[in-house]
Amino acid sequence: MTDTHHSTISLFHRPPVPTADKILTRAALPATLASWRAAGRRVVFTNGCFDLLHLGHVDYLEKARALGDALVVGLNTDRSVSCLKPGRPLQDEAARARILAALAFVDAVVLFGEPTPLELIELVQPDVLVKGDDYAVAQIVGHELVLARGGQVLTVPLVSGYSTSRIVARIREMG
Repeated sequence: MTDTHHSTISLFHRPPVPTADKILTRAALPATLASWRAAGRRVVFTNGCFDLLHLGHVDYLEKARALGDALVVGLNTDRSVSCLKPGRPLQDEAARARILAALAFVDAVVLFGEPTPLELIELVQPDVLVKGDDYAVAQIVGHELVLARGGQVLTVPLVSGYSTSRIVARIREMG
């Protein structure tokens, strides 16, 4: 006699992917992308610093993932964050990558240190390139590349009132 209840549960309760396994090098990324595409998965790409993960980040990333089947997040290295935002990051790249990778709707995190994510976008060749609605499509780095391949470049609404800079300012006010 077989336990059909047990086998049914095992179909729906797969063990989660270990967080560290979702943090990929550029060398490892192509094989992962190829397996996703072979399975018919639509790849979404976005990028950012994601210092002090907050509701705005979570909402944004969840909306980005809903536009496809696999979400790749390009994460600025510490050095590139400090060039963009003096005095930052508040958390190092290893911590920021691990926190992002822990989100169920993030499928891969890849670091980039260039001034823009264009090289990473060229490597990923996303089906969908996403940024927040504080950008116009024409301002999104890599939009020409994605559109030329027949992909989509989309913006998603941001949650008003949430930013790392605002959180840091509030902490300083309280200090």
